[in-house]
Formats: sequence, structure tokens, C-alpha cells
Amino acid sequence: MRSNLSGTFKPTPPAWSVPTHTLTESPLPLRASWFVDSEGEKMAASEAETMRKQTDHFLNPEDPGHLQDSVQESVLDFLLNEVGGDLKSLKKAGDLLERLREENTELEEQVLSVSCSVPPKVSAALNAAEDAQCSVEKLLQRERVISNTLHQHLQGAQSWMDNLSQTLNQVDTIERHMKYLRCLHHVEELSAAVQQCLMTSSVWEAIRAVDSMAGLDAGLNESGCIYLRDFVRKTLLFWHKIIKDRLSSDFEKVLTQLHWPIISPPTQSLTPTANGQEIHSQLELLVTQLLALQTSDDLISQRASVSFVSSFPPGSSATPLSQAPPLCLPIQIMLLPLNRRFRYHFYGNRQTNSLSKPEWYLTQVLMWIGNSSTFMEEKIQPILDRAGASISARVELCRGLLSLVQEKVSSDASKLLYEDALFCHLVEEVLQFEKELRSNHSYPAVLPGLLHLLLEDSILQKWLTVEKKMAVEKMDAMLSADGAWSSQYKDISDLDELKAPDCAETFMTLLQVITERYRPLPSPSAQLKFLELQRELVDDFRIRLTQVMKEESRSPLSARYCAILNAVNYICTILGDWGDNVFFLQLQQAAVSLEEEAVLGGLGVMEVGRLASLEGSLFEGLLSLLDRLKADMMGRLLEWTMREITEKSKPYCMDRWLSLPSQHDVSTMMLSSSACPVMLCVRDRLLNLHQVLSLSLFQLAWQGLAERLDNFLYQEVILCNHFSEGGAAQLQFDMNRNLFPLFGHYCKRPENFFKHVKEACIVLCLSVGSAILLKNLLKESEEENRECVGAGDPSPESALNELGVFCLAACDVLILLNLRASWPGQ
Repeated sequence: MRSNLSGTFKPTPPAWSVPTHTLTESPLPLRASWFVDSEGEKMAASEAETMRKQTDHFLNPEDPGHLQDSVQESVLDFLLNEVGGDLKSLKKAGDLLERLREENTELEEQVLSVSCSVPPKVSAALNAAEDAQCSVEKLLQRERVISNTLHQHLQGAQSWMDNLSQTLNQVDTIERHMKYLRCLHHVEELSAAVQQCLMTSSVWEAIRAVDSMAGLDAGLNESGCIYLRDFVRKTLLFWHKIIKDRLSSDFEKVLTQLHWPIISPPTQSLTPTANGQEIHSQLELLVTQLLALQTSDDLISQRASVSFVSSFPPGSSATPLSQAPPLCLPIQIMLLPLNRRFRYHFYGNRQTNSLSKPEWYLTQVLMWIGNSSTFMEEKIQPILDRAGASISARVELCRGLLSLVQEKVSSDASKLLYEDALFCHLVEEVLQFEKELRSNHSYPAVLPGLLHLLLEDSILQKWLTVEKKMAVEKMDAMLSADGAWSSQYKDISDLDELKAPDCAETFMTLLQVITERYRPLPSPSAQLKFLELQRELVDDFRIRLTQVMKEESRSPLSARYCAILNAVNYICTILGDWGDNVFFLQLQQAAVSLEEEAVLGGLGVMEVGRLASLEGSLFEGLLSLLDRLKADMMGRLLEWTMREITEKSKPYCMDRWLSLPSQHDVSTMMLSSSACPVMLCVRDRLLNLHQVLSLSLFQLAWQGLAERLDNFLYQEVILCNHFSEGGAAQLQFDMNRNLFPLFGHYCKRPENFFKHVKEACIVLCLSVGSAILLKNLLKESEEENRECVGAGDPSPESALNELGVFCLAACDVLILLNLRASWPGQ
């Protein structure tokens, strides 16, 4: 192997090594200029740096052709560094060749030594692999031997295992039989103990034995011994019924002596009778014993309720009432006579069982609760407290009576799904019953009343449908009524600030009544459905108002048109208040958390985020539509008013302002004769609007009228005429002493709403000198753009502000100055 490796491996000489035949046979031609030009120069780099560069060329080759050129250049650089440019230095070639040969020989020896050291390591690895293979074969052989031995042992022990398994099965069967027999024996012992205790009137021991039997029955609940389980259960039921009947009989006798049930309001307080102490002791003993029997009674009641629930088919829409903790056993017995009375009067063919009179049985139950409260608190509650029962006797009585009412309401509601009037009456009575139960009788809010019955899908959908139907019918009736557009408080100014017509007020009252009906519902999802119904009704009413408005748009100053505007403003005000109401804010949060599509449908992510942060309102969309309608109606009203004022202002616009005499020639200033119709029209319209519009709408109306009138007078009267000194004074008198005071009844400074007219009068009434100075200042500022104006001259803006002109621009003031006719020389 060594000879093969040495014969085939030839080390590559380094880039700086030069073959011997290259130096001896065909030396590289050297340019004479190199030796001449390089004479006397020092070598550029050391031999180590040159060798590093040559090695980098070989480690990072680029392409073959370029590699050969790079080798030649490296050789030339090496010779220049070693020999130099002096011809006399060629004698060093022999030494250089000898040194290169030694280095080449040294490299070959290193390669050979490395190649020779490899085979021993490989041989050692092969030997280790062979040893491992032998070990694995030995282990496999040993495993086969052990496996055969184990298999033989298992075959020999199989018969023993079969016999042992059979014996263990027999032992297990015997053990289960023993447990079965012990359980039967225990039940028989308990049964005998109960019988013995009952014979000796040891009720407490009998109750404890029944409790033990109930615990055994609960332990066998998951057992597969169905016959044993059935036997224990029947035995428990047997003795439980006997004890319960005995205690119930005694308890009913004591209750009868205490005049229970209390059907009518007690005429006298519950004072003790002659044997009152003995009756009270019997009452406390029986109540305590019945409470001790509660465990087994709850177990039996729970099993019966499970059987009742399982009797419903899987796809059935009917569901039993929500499961609640079973009633206290003494209260159950106390409810028996009331239960019999309720079923006697409100079931069957009795006249008191009428679908059209749900208030009969609802009122009766409320009366029973009220009449029995004192008895429960004074007689039963102290016994429960001493027995350590953390229950309220009055609340338990309410729960028991409510179970009767829930069953009756659920039955009646399903029968009235196609009777709208009777269904609405039932819902109203249920809501009223719930309100009285919670408020007057302090029934806890955590316990269900009757409202959850109205949340059943078919009943809730029927409620929504009837609610919408009735609301639409009422809207039609209220809009077609004779006094629909008149306010019922029109003669009482203090109460008629909004001047809402009767139809709008009735409609919002209708919405408020709907809100009060669905407010106590325990489900936010159901409440949101009613909220969406309210929004639909508001939008429907808005459309109806728009239709009536279009019919009245030919006469926007009519009382009906203004009443429609008041109605829109009234609805906007109420909806704005609702948007800040706590109840609707809670519904808003519920809509965002539940992602209610019916309420949030069509809203983007930003709108939903604003609702979540309570920045927006669920009524924003409706308010936007109503505000748009209000703005459109207000615009029509003001446009119509301005049309009338403009018609009466034509003579005033064409008045001869240029030829009016100076105020010094007139003894007393008077209103222009052509302005009288205008002022009268403005006065009458303001008075009319003040009478027919609400306060907030009238504020918008007179301010909008003032703005339009200001623009009209400025454009059509002032800018379209030239004014003498007397004409300017007359215009200012007409405005300041006549027009502005008409609006002074509704604000302190009405001239601030006529900025163009007021400032135009100031400019037109300037003295001649001031007007000339101002005109020159404005002209210089306009022509030279303030560059050539003296540093001491005021700016046009400051000069105008000193005169009281803030709204008009400098160019507008210059136009007004040119409208003056009283200039020197004219």
C-alpha cells in the first residue's frame, strides 16, 4: 500500500517553485529595460508576502487560462524579487535552484509520511468493526436460545395459568356475590331499622336510616347491577314516602291550626292562641324533621326531573323550564293547598280560566304572595334560621307559586300565537306582573321570573311582529288625525319650548313605551332586536314626514310645514338624549361585544371602533338623515322668506341714494319710505317664525335670515348704487335704527350678524378727509405692495380695524370708497 501510494501520488509544486528544466533549457526572456530602470531600486516586497499572494492565486482560481497567466506573472515577480535587475546577480540562480529543490523534497516527504500513517488507523477501525460484528452475532445467538427456552416455559405453564385464571374468576364472582348479598343485607337492615323506628315513633332515627339508604342509592347510580339498583331505589321510595306522608299529615294539621293558607288579607296580627306555644313547638319539630328529610327528597326529585327531561325528543322545540334548586320540603307541603286552588280555578272549564283574562291568575298569585309574607317571616323563617338553613321562606314561597304561573303562561302563550290582541294583552300583563314582583315583593333579580318565557323563539318573534304591526297602525292613525300637526301644549308657553306637534310627540311616546317594555328582558340579544325595530320605525316615520313635507313645500311658511320641521327637530333632540342614556350605551356595548349583525350591519371598522369607545351612537345614522331633512326644510323656509323680502325690496334697491340731501339739511332723520314694506315684512316673518318654530329652530332661522339679508343688502343695495353724503347717512339710519333693532329682540348685538352692511355703512359715512386718507393708503398699498410706503404709515388692516372694519377686505373697502359721490371737486 505504501508503494502504491508513493507511486501514484505526486505533490503539486507551489506556485513559486520553478521546474529545473525551465531554468536550464528555456529561461524566460527578460527585458533589458527592467534591469536598467530597476537598477539601484530596493525590492518592493519581502519573500513571505510574495509567497502568500501566490498561494491565494491557487486557493481561489478564477478560470484556467487566467490561472496560467497568473502563474507566469508570479514566477516573474519571484525572480525579480530574488535575483533583481542586476545581470551580475544571475550567479544566485544556482543557490536559488538548490533551495527550491530542498523545499520540494521536504514537501514530498511530508506527503509520504501522511499517506503512510493512514492505513494503520483504517486497519484498527476494520478490526473494531469485525469485533463488534462477532459480539452482535453472539448476542443474537444467545437471544434465540433464551427465546426458545422462554417459549417452552410458557407452553409448560399455560395449563397452570388457565387453572389459576379460572380460579381467580371464581373468586371474583364469589366476591361480587358477597358484596351483592352484603348490599342486600344492608338494605334489609336499614329497612328493618326504619320500620322499627316508625313503630316506636323514633322519627329522627328513621330519617337517618333513610338518608343512609339515599347515600347507598347515590353510590349505585353508576353500577351495572340494574336489579339491585332498582331494588334499593324502590325501597328508598317506599320508606321515604311513608315518612314524608306521616310528617306531611302532621305538618298540615299544624298549619291548619295556624289558619294556613292565608287566602285573604289577615284581619288581625298573628298573635299566639291559648295552646300557641305547643303548636309552635310542633311546628318547629316538623319543619326541622322535614328539612332533615330534604336530602333523600332532593335525590328523588332530581331523578324525576332527569326522567322528565329525557322524555323530550331530541329535535323537539319544546323545552322544560330552567332547572333550579328544588324547593324546601316544608315549603312544598305548604304550597299544596295553594296549588290545588290554582288548578281548580285556572284550569279546566271554569269561567275563571279565560285566555282573555291572564290578569286574573296573575293578580291572584300576587295577592297570595302579599298575604303570606308576614306568616312566612314571623313563623317559618326563624325556624329555618335556627336549623341552619340558608334560605328565605318568603322567596321559597314565591318560587313555588311562580312555578305554577310559569306553567300557565307558557301554555297560554302557545295558544295565542295567532291572536294578536290577546297575545299583546298577555305580554302586557306578564310585564306588569314581573314589575310588581321585583319591586313590591323584592324578588331577587338572580332568580328567573316570567320574562324568560317571552324569549322563546316563536314567542319572541311573534312579539316583535305584533309590536311592529301595532306601531305602524298607530303611526297611520296619528298622522291622519285632525290635530296631528298642532301642539297640545300650545297654550302653555313654559311647556311648549320644542313646539312638537301631537303626532311627533305621540310617536316618541310610542317608542318610549316600547323601550319600557323590553328594558327588563334578561337577554341583551333580544333587547337589540327591539332596538333595531325602533330604528326601523324611526326611519319609517322620517319617510312619512318627508312625503308630507313635499306636499307642503309649495308653502314653506304654512303652519303645517313648520310643524313638520318642529317634528323633525323634536325627534332629533330625543334621539340625541337617548344616545347618552345609560341603557342605550349598555346596549351599544352589547351590540359590539356580540357582533350583532342586525344592528352593526353596514358599519365599517372605524364606525364599530367609535361605538366600542362610546364616541358614537347607535342612532347616528338616523340622526344624520334627520339633520339632512331639517337642513333642507330650513333652507326652503329661508329661501321662501328671502324671496318675499327681495320682492318688497325692489323699490328700496332702486332708491335715488345719490340725490338725497345731506343730513344737515334735514331736521329729523326718518325711515326711507321705500324701506317700510321691507321692514314690515321682516318684522312679520320674524314674529311668525317665533310663534310657529321651536326655540332652537328659531335661533337657526333668524340667524340664517340675518346672514342672507346681510348678503342681499350688501350686494343689491350697496354695491349697485352710488351714495351721496345724505344717501349714506340715510342708509346707515335705516340699518342701525330700524333693521338691526328688529333682530335686537333675539340677541344683544344684532349688528354683529350684519357685518357686511354695518362695515359698509361705516366706510360710506366716513368724513371726507378720513375717506381721502384711507383711499390713498389703500391705493398705495395695492399699487406698490407696501414696499414704498413710509415706515411710519399704518398698514391697511390696522387702519381698517381702527375704523371698526374687520370683515371687509381692503379691495372691498376701496370699491366702497369709489361708490361715494361726495369728493372734493365733484
